[in-house]
Amino acid sequence: MSSPGPIDRSVFEKRLAKRYRNEAMFRFAGLAAIGVALGMLVLLLGSVLFRGLPAFETHLVTLELELEADRVDPNGDGTRQSLRSGSYAAVIKSALYAEFPDVSGRSAKRRLTALVSRGAAFDVQDAVLEDRSLVGRTLTFDLPLSDDAVLYLQGHVDREAPESMRRLSDDQIDAIDHMVAAGMVHSRFNTAFLTGGDSREPELAGVGGALWGSLYTLVVTLLLSFPVGVAAAIYLEEFAPTNRWTDFIEVNINNLAAVPSIVYGLLGLAVFLGFFGLTRSAPFVGGMVLSLMTLPTIIIATRASLLAVPPSLRQAAMGVGASPLQVVFHHVLPQALPGILTGTIIGMARALGETAPLLMIGMVAFVADVPSSFKDPSTVLPVQIFLWSDAPERAFAEKTAGAIIVLLGFLFVMNGAAVWLRRRFERPVA
Repeated sequence: MSSPGPIDRSVFEKRLAKRYRNEAMFRFAGLAAIGVALGMLVLLLGSVLFRGLPAFETHLVTLELELEADRVDPNGDGTRQSLRSGSYAAVIKSALYAEFPDVSGRSAKRRLTALVSRGAAFDVQDAVLEDRSLVGRTLTFDLPLSDDAVLYLQGHVDREAPESMRRLSDDQIDAIDHMVAAGMVHSRFNTAFLTGGDSREPELAGVGGALWGSLYTLVVTLLLSFPVGVAAAIYLEEFAPTNRWTDFIEVNINNLAAVPSIVYGLLGLAVFLGFFGLTRSAPFVGGMVLSLMTLPTIIIATRASLLAVPPSLRQAAMGVGASPLQVVFHHVLPQALPGILTGTIIGMARALGETAPLLMIGMVAFVADVPSSFKDPSTVLPVQIFLWSDAPERAFAEKTAGAIIVLLGFLFVMNGAAVWLRRRFERPVA
């Protein structure tokens, strides 16, 4: 038998070098993928912040208003009905005419008064209704400018462009420059954007109504889907016998998790509104629709968390005489709770961003008032973003991006709560 020839080390060195090159290339590809993903995330968040931050700033003009009694209290009795029927727009127009005495002609005056928001009259009215002693006095008010004036102040209107190509005329731009030079215009944080409801005027529109609508809807979704989903998962994983019926249920739960969300909206439209006749556009109905959509996700996540608990824990509990119910609720469930809560938050985050099922039950309506209960007409943040993105006014572009920032903030808070709850309920397994 002949002995093997000498080993050629160069062959092994080439193979080893090739393996190292492949590992380096794979590592570089992984880092490049992470870099591209982070770059896309920074680009997305940066563009949203750049376009949305102006929505959190409001521009006001300071005017001295003469609250003459014959204008703001036409009946002269000081009642709320009389004060509500006052001509507050005329008071604002008089203050503008006094500030710009050279403006003459009906069209020129109309262009001048268009620089102040139409909602400014309601701000003055609310102040008078709150304090009736203001009638007959001359006071200084900070009133919101119109959306066209705000766009000019933000640099979105090119003064060098032909007058026919922009929404502000030359005399309107001159009036804005005069007010800025006179110190009449100032800006501050737009608290009304977070607390107010929707409006046809971009400078007055806020996400407060949609924010509360989303909160009410998610509360209903959580109260309905969490206990039902966890109970169903516990029964299927711990107590249900293995037969064709339970296999059929498990297959359908997995299939329901992949059903398009608009199908749940059609179900809610047919059952909750058509059959039961519940209130349209209410957060209570929206929460029931989203709970149907969230249930499969919670059930699947809960079953996976229960299955991840070591069998030795169950055996040890039963070895000391615990009943099957005590084993599950005293030992298995506390260990699985962090995973259950994480899956629930993931399902709730999906529900927060849904639009299609809520459109089907009427939560796309224009709602100017902030809802105060689960039955009041309302909308949600994704639907509000959809409505503003389709608005023709240029100023709604900043409002849309600002609403996206609020939605992302809401989502970050939910994810932060998920992390805190997971760490709070984590228990080491002995």
